[in-house]
Amino acid sequence: MKIVFLDVEKEISLIKDKESYIKNKLKNHEILFFNGELTKNNTNKIKDYEVICTFIYLKINKDILDKLPKLKLICTMGTGFDNIDIDECKKRKITVCNVPYYGENTVAEHTFALILALSRNLIKSVERVKNNNFNLNGLTGFDLKNKTLGVIGPGHIGQHVIKIANAFEMKIISHANTQDNNLAKKLNFKFVSLNELLKNSDIITIHCPLNKNTKHLINMNNIKLIKKGSYLINTARGEIVDTKALIYALDNKILAGAGLDVLEEQVLLKEGKKLIHTNLIKQSDWKIFKEDKLLLKEKNVIITPHNAFNSQEAILRIINTTIENINGFTHKKKINKVN
Repeated sequence: MKIVFLDVEKEISLIKDKESYIKNKLKNHEILFFNGELTKNNTNKIKDYEVICTFIYLKINKDILDKLPKLKLICTMGTGFDNIDIDECKKRKITVCNVPYYGENTVAEHTFALILALSRNLIKSVERVKNNNFNLNGLTGFDLKNKTLGVIGPGHIGQHVIKIANAFEMKIISHANTQDNNLAKKLNFKFVSLNELLKNSDIITIHCPLNKNTKHLINMNNIKLIKKGSYLINTARGEIVDTKALIYALDNKILAGAGLDVLEEQVLLKEGKKLIHTNLIKQSDWKIFKEDKLLLKEKNVIITPHNAFNSQEAILRIINTTIENINGFTHKKKINKVN
């Protein structure tokens, strides 16, 4: 088959040094590494390709699919697939596969990196010492021991977060639509409603998928329920938190800080220089874009560039699972099909 690995250049660079590895593993196929952003205006370059492998930033919608008549398989190189029009793919009998398990411990470790950076004022401390200032004023942190961690979504990543929190001797509560009491007993946590979690957590961390039920799960209607002085961590999807509500909570001292690996309109922020003088941004997206820019200036907010998954080991797991998905599809074997 003809297979293209594509996305914006930053994501391609993550697998750049693995090109020969990928080609060797898929040596019976024709492989193309597409350096550049794919749009409906340049899809003619890959119109004959049957397999697309992509990261999350590329939106594969009807307009794109219309330009790819030979497409049979889409492999998203991550767990989430909200960037793909699943219904449209189903209509066209295009199989969509993901990588369900690659970064459980990886993202969980990044989550705690953000928590510790906030709890011990690490960014401020490092910047102060770089300026030859060893004054401790304003650098007093807080212990994680005996603090309550609220985990929204105790799935594969959330469970690793809970295990780490247990090592810190934290109290753990969690919210999920489906409750597994055996799991709660095994990992020493308690299931609660979302409102209870917001009211009682010293630190809230998000690990649920983005879908129609979780978009703006934290919003202006429930943001005031959050325990005053608590912290919010989001390494899942930016759209799960209404940016307006987050800024409100920070400005009104409801939240003492936040650690974010994702933002609501992260693609626009990444491509801002290209898009700022065009008419491609919808008014609603433009509003969120400006709110995201405000977040970048907020005190006690640490933002990383969707980097939680980015370890050497996790990238290799992503690539290997993607290769398995392609080979499974080719040989009509069980693969990580999401549609």
